[in-house]
Amino acid sequence: MLIAEHHGVRDRTAAPAGDRRLSIATACLSGTIEDKLAAAAAAGFDGVEIFESDLIASAWPPSRIRQECARRDLSIDVYQPFRDFEAVAPDILRANLRRAERKFDVLEQLGAGTLLVCSSADADAVDDDDLAAEQLSALAERAARRGLRIAYEAQAWGRHVDSYAHAWRIVRRADHPALGLCLDSFHVLSRDDDMAGIAVIPGAKIFHLQLADAPRLKMDVVEWSRHHRLFPGLGSFDLAAFADQVRRTGYAGPFSLEVFNDIYRQADPRQAAIDGMRSLLALQEATAGASPASGLPPAPRLGGHVFTELAVDDVSGPVVARTLTALGFARTGQHRSKPVQLWEQGQARLLLNFAPQRTVPPGTALICALAVESDDPPRSAQRADRLLAPVLPRVRQPGEADLSSVAAPDGTAVFFCRTGSDGLGWTADFTPTGDAPRADGLVTATDHIALTESVDDFDQSALFYRSVLGLCSGPTTEIAAPFGLLRSRSATDAAHTVRITLNTAPLRRGSWAPGIPSPQHVAFVSDDVIASARAMRELGAPVLRIPDNYYDDLDARLAPPPDLLAALRDLSILYDSDDDGEYLHFYTEMLGSRLFFEVVQRIGGYAGYGALASVPVRMAAHRHRRLLGLRADTEGGPRDYSLAHLTALSLSPPELVEAAAEAGYRYVGIRLTKVTPQEPHYPLATDPALMRTTKVRLAATGVEVLDIELARIGPDEDPRDFQRFLEAGAELGARHVITQLPDPDRARKVDRFARLCEMARPLGLTVDLEFPSWTETPDLAEAARVLRAAGQPNGGILVDLLHFARSGSSVADLRELPAQWFHFAHVCDAPAGVPPTNAELIHTARFERLYPGDGGIDLDGILSALPAGIPYALEIPRAQLSAQVGGREHARLAIAAARRRLDATVTAG
Repeated sequence: MLIAEHHGVRDRTAAPAGDRRLSIATACLSGTIEDKLAAAAAAGFDGVEIFESDLIASAWPPSRIRQECARRDLSIDVYQPFRDFEAVAPDILRANLRRAERKFDVLEQLGAGTLLVCSSADADAVDDDDLAAEQLSALAERAARRGLRIAYEAQAWGRHVDSYAHAWRIVRRADHPALGLCLDSFHVLSRDDDMAGIAVIPGAKIFHLQLADAPRLKMDVVEWSRHHRLFPGLGSFDLAAFADQVRRTGYAGPFSLEVFNDIYRQADPRQAAIDGMRSLLALQEATAGASPASGLPPAPRLGGHVFTELAVDDVSGPVVARTLTALGFARTGQHRSKPVQLWEQGQARLLLNFAPQRTVPPGTALICALAVESDDPPRSAQRADRLLAPVLPRVRQPGEADLSSVAAPDGTAVFFCRTGSDGLGWTADFTPTGDAPRADGLVTATDHIALTESVDDFDQSALFYRSVLGLCSGPTTEIAAPFGLLRSRSATDAAHTVRITLNTAPLRRGSWAPGIPSPQHVAFVSDDVIASARAMRELGAPVLRIPDNYYDDLDARLAPPPDLLAALRDLSILYDSDDDGEYLHFYTEMLGSRLFFEVVQRIGGYAGYGALASVPVRMAAHRHRRLLGLRADTEGGPRDYSLAHLTALSLSPPELVEAAAEAGYRYVGIRLTKVTPQEPHYPLATDPALMRTTKVRLAATGVEVLDIELARIGPDEDPRDFQRFLEAGAELGARHVITQLPDPDRARKVDRFARLCEMARPLGLTVDLEFPSWTETPDLAEAARVLRAAGQPNGGILVDLLHFARSGSSVADLRELPAQWFHFAHVCDAPAGVPPTNAELIHTARFERLYPGDGGIDLDGILSALPAGIPYALEIPRAQLSAQVGGREHARLAIAAARRRLDATVTAG
């Protein structure tokens, strides 16, 4: 749905008389003047402030801008800024008046009635109120002749006039009907000026009101103003009190946004304008005596979390289900028409949605929807619609519940359910499974939902939940985490029944990251978290292990009773307390790559979410557990897998590492040399930037490099040419080098293989000889002869199942060879028949291999002849499938197939 088509946009032509006009400065938005006007109109603003730089940069003359504003039903309330005018010498005044006349010409062409004049910051200005008043009066007189007005604004950094009280003294002294004030909340509140003084200003002399919030920062006020302003409700200023003070004067002009923010000015102007409109509507609502004529329905009272819906698939779904079972949940229902499961315990409910999600990476579990109890769901939906939240269409069968829902900025669906027993009518859409929830209640309800947003969406999401749900936002907190600064903000209703926390990494630079993108979690309530932790551990819950160092520090800081400390340490429970109460909580390990659960107990009036210092502890523990999982396969499989580059050669090395981490591989094999003219080349050995990025991704994800390829040494190659290739492999932390010897001269290839081994040995690398059937080293027997003749301790043989089968090599011979020759294996499947030509052999090897179990190769026979426990590198290029689903998905499908076929075989054996 286009924003302009949203029926929640205000009908300005039919606005009630009591509905205050809302305006936005073009400086708030990204883009050119055309983009900004379209965005302002689509968001429902009544007017705009035209910033001078936007007009100067526009190809449209002022008359065209006037026409476009009229066409979009936008008034031009102010043209600004006009700087450094007053309290200057006569010659400077003459130049300033000439400049002003030219700007008056612009205002007339625009159809704007007010010029905003900022208090001077110029060194030529003098500290003389009488002179300033005289010169501003002269300016106002010239403006009045043209039917214009001057709004004088005190800038917080003005050279002599830096407060609204000082500006008002000058305006009053000038005593000209065309001269009034512009009050800007930032310039007033950043100085901590007393707002009470606004009451003495007649409303008719306040020509314009500008509104902006901001965090409390200790920095140069100019930098603070020009880079860190926020939309109302997102900062630390008491804008409701400020706006109410202005309202009480009788001010009848617009509420206008002037927000300079680097993120907003890079964002989609349409969404930024919507955020601005939401913030103004919420501010109007919060202002004492605000008229209901704005059409914003009051936020109904909320009664708690009804359910949280998780998007899962056939990989992540079973993992989440096992964890829920271990947390005491029961699968109580199956949706009648959708692949959705209902899990319950007490008042805590989760839906596992197995429907395909185009926006969800495979193998991931994430929060896709949440539902809250509302006294009046239709009114909640009307409020959301009025605040420009997209109403979501729902596909439902006859007789299924019709729940109102809207989309949050990140795409999360927010449902509104009626409070009380009537609100559970939606559960009738689920066929009971017969499994009853636990009676002892290890958890009783949902405490809060935690979401991670991009820095671009953080303020937008906070504003959405604050305004649409009517939640109260807490202050933004900053956390020094293992992978950089985190910023967190919470929101809750007055009764603390609905809690949502938002997190972001505001200063992300480069590609170093924790490898867990945008983690989310659901926190459940326990009446006795220690007893719940014990019971859940007995049920096999994957509780996140917290290191002893945390408990040693806890003892030093808070000195809890020894028996309590021992229980906390034993059960990995974290602890915090404040003047109002205590908070005990523990976490699960990561499930489906970015989701985890928390179980909490609040004692007394504790309203927080744990000590800030516990966040880096949890993050480090999750990373530690994830790295252990790479080494001991979190799915319970008996071996390590590596993603061979040929399987997903379209992925660059950093992308290959990320794909391997997402799919659950421990290793990757990286192709450093270009084997065919057609394939992509990733010159890690000679590209420092690519090498650096790859190493960063390896370190961030915990994936390791198993091998590098390919040292192909024919009659015309010299092993010394591979020195930098070997050094690059060692720099990446590789263990093995794949080589091929397409040379008919056995003595020569033995000598060159030996020399390559000697070069690799000081670097900690083995050299593993692969024997494609179409080369001059075509089978296992010839490879074994080379190894025996070379006699190198770091020499080895790489068994590629396809090459082994196509070469007619013998499993019996394989069993007789020294086990230390075999460091890993290339695993795949293929049709049983051997292609008759080398061209067909090569084509199959490079483009048409199959997943294990889908072909006719004797997988069990070959693999059983190899040493137990060696890594399996999945080299399964499938060109057509990769083109259809992408390299990442192909890599995931490959390891899933290998685990089904090979891990089951090993376990059974």
